[in-house]
Amino acid sequence: MGYVSLGMETSTSTSAGGAWRHTAANGWAHHVGVGPEVGVRPADVTAPQAVSPKIDEGPVRNGFDAAARLPTQEAAPWERRYLRALIAIDMVVAALAGAFGFVVRFQNPSQQTQLRYLGFTVLLPLLWLIVVAANRAYERRFLYVGSEEMRRVLRAGLMLVAGVSSTSYALQEPFSRGYMLGSLPLAVVGSVAGRHLLRNHLHRQRHQGECMNRTIIVGHPRPAAEMTKRLSHQRYHGLEVVAACLPPGVAAVSELQGTDIPVVARAGDIVGAVNAYKADVVVVLSCPEMDGEVLRRLSWHLERTGADLLVAPALVDVTGPRTSVRLASGLLLLHVEPPEFSGTRRVAKSTLDRLLASCGLVVTFPILLAIAIAIRLEGSGPVIFRQVRVGKHGEPFTLLKFRTMRVNADSEVERVRELRESAGLPFKVRSDPRITRAGKFLRGYSLDELPQLVNVIRGEMSLVGPRPLLPHEVSGELRRRLVVPPGMTGLWQVSGRSDLLWDQRMQIDLFYVENWSPALDLLILAKTARAVIQAHGAY
Repeated sequence: MGYVSLGMETSTSTSAGGAWRHTAANGWAHHVGVGPEVGVRPADVTAPQAVSPKIDEGPVRNGFDAAARLPTQEAAPWERRYLRALIAIDMVVAALAGAFGFVVRFQNPSQQTQLRYLGFTVLLPLLWLIVVAANRAYERRFLYVGSEEMRRVLRAGLMLVAGVSSTSYALQEPFSRGYMLGSLPLAVVGSVAGRHLLRNHLHRQRHQGECMNRTIIVGHPRPAAEMTKRLSHQRYHGLEVVAACLPPGVAAVSELQGTDIPVVARAGDIVGAVNAYKADVVVVLSCPEMDGEVLRRLSWHLERTGADLLVAPALVDVTGPRTSVRLASGLLLLHVEPPEFSGTRRVAKSTLDRLLASCGLVVTFPILLAIAIAIRLEGSGPVIFRQVRVGKHGEPFTLLKFRTMRVNADSEVERVRELRESAGLPFKVRSDPRITRAGKFLRGYSLDELPQLVNVIRGEMSLVGPRPLLPHEVSGELRRRLVVPPGMTGLWQVSGRSDLLWDQRMQIDLFYVENWSPALDLLILAKTARAVIQAHGAY
């Protein structure tokens, strides 16, 4: 088996133990083992080698080095099973949707016109499969995570409706609108729902370490370590980092700091590392050494390995709806739209917030009354706890909550400070002795925050937004959070609640501020109900 080394002239020969490579650029030779286990560093690539980042200008044919003859990797077994399941879901859903539309529209299929619809019903699963495939909703790059897959299914539904309508008009054969409304939308909704359930099952498998893509990170040690930690925390992405490569000129390290990920090679030997570790994905982080020319040649060399190439831009915490790719003079430019902090959508959000909060107060009034009585029966003191927080544009306001601690709990801060599990902000103790029995229950299910519906009606808060901070907690880049109203619930509340570290919470809040949308608000509200019921991370 031959190997390609980026940035050097390479000759290969095969031995029983693997492939020996001689590099004319620096005269060193070493043995590359094949297929190490995860976390095991091959003996031949333990020490990073000083290799020029420039890829060799040797003979090129059909886009990559003529000496390169690497086998194309096939899809993993779990990917093939996933694709078969997707196809089965789409066909079954389309068959059921067609049958439902036919039964609803026609009672007796004996007439010729009705028999024609029966034939269309039989062909609908195959037709739906073709339209979905034409919209590339089966391509692996759109599957597993993100909303692009669902958008393509919706686009396929619109295309099918338009196609049937156009064909009916061109042939002057009227097509029943009742049949179309009873079958085609149902096929779209069923496919989206089925794909969502299948994806959730895949994410559960990935949290258990299954169905993962072996990944090599290319970049400087610190950002590579940060990316590795982020991917290990968010395993649903399916990227399991098994090794790292450093750019030329960076001080050699044996492994990424804070991880057990080995640094196996320089950027000039990425393809060798891909083959040695049987990697499925190469993630290149932003660094000046990996410029456009190097990335282009790297993509050529990775073609025959079957590994995907992902390039992480320096821009962080900006989601797809705010970005678009433009082509200018042969360069791909990433256009970033500014976040929307005003306008009709914000007015609509504020209006809807107040309307829903008013309805919420009416619906939960019996619960509010019962909570107030429970707090009063447990001891003397006010039912409502008031605290000054920082709102939009830095304006202070009085936040309302049900009292969950003993009266004058602030005077006992120093006594419970030693119970903290971590230093820094915020001051919160998992088993705080100042919390009352009723307060523990209220905090566990976030019922203590129901009075904040009044804050929403006043316009001081929103239903969804970054959590309001105390005056002494606002500093530095956290002031960015103040460009939008604080919320009763937010992104970090549905991402771990109090189990998250302070820095993680603030980063998630900043992400929300930069990428707010009505769809994201609806998603957070839906997930809030589940987080409250499960009561994880609330104390």
